[in-house]
Formats: sequence, C-alpha cells, structure tokens
Amino acid sequence: MDADKARALLTEERERLRSTLEAVEADVAAQNESVAELANYDQHPADAASDTFERSKDQAIGDSVEISLAEVDAALQRIDEGTYGLCKVDGKPIPDERLEAVPATRYCVQHQPDGPA
Repeated sequence: MDADKARALLTEERERLRSTLEAVEADVAAQNESVAELANYDQHPADAASDTFERSKDQAIGDSVEISLAEVDAALQRIDEGTYGLCKVDGKPIPDERLEAVPATRYCVQHQPDGPA
C-alpha cells in the first residue's frame, strides 16, 4: 500500500477514534455530575450497582480507544520512518489486504500475537 493511501486511512481512523473518545469522556462527565447530584439522596443498591457498572464500562471503552489511538499514531510514525507495512517479526511486507483491514497493524497474519495489532 502506498504511503499516501495508508496515511489517509490512518488519519480517518484517528479522527473516528478521537470522536469516540470525546463521546465517552462526555458520558463519563455526565455520569459524574449525576452521581454528585444524587450524593445527597439515598440510592437503591441496584441503582448504585448500575451506575458503577456504567462507569466501569465507559472507562474500559476509553482505555481501549486510547490504546487504539496510540497504535494509529505509531503507524503514522512508521510511515514517516519508511517502515510502515513491514512485519515486525520477519521484516517482510504485510499484504495490502491486511493493511486495508487493519491499517495500524505491525504484523502479518502469520505473526499476529494474541493481543492488539
């Protein structure tokens, strides 16, 4: 995949991730405000558990999005360094189909670890 196409895909993904992160952060802020308002009132344990679950879920989503953003930024840096599209394990070119599906990947399918790309 040529560098311009890769940069365009990664930039689009970066903007999508930033938008998602902003939405999650706004949701967390709204939840925190709601919790502060309810602090003066007795709250049913089930409601408190639901609130805790929602905060935990949003935190996990935010963490995942931040990791993905870091991966996209690293891929953009690899474009600048001229190493984008090369497998981190064997240094061979990653097929274009894989890069189109997972633009920030550092691995070919054969060497993909179980964790993030």
